[in-house]
Amino acid sequence: MYILGLTTMGDSAATLINDGEIIAAAEEERFSRKKHHIGFPY
Repeated sequence: MYILGLTTMGDSAATLINDGEIIAAAEEERFSRKKHHIGFPY
């Protein structure tokens, strides 16, 4: 089962999990280059 975890509080981030194993994870600040980026992860 795939699970997509999103957080918009503090540092925005998204994580994709399959059967309890992390497939991918990224924080928005890596893409926006804004430290402690707050908002929906795009």
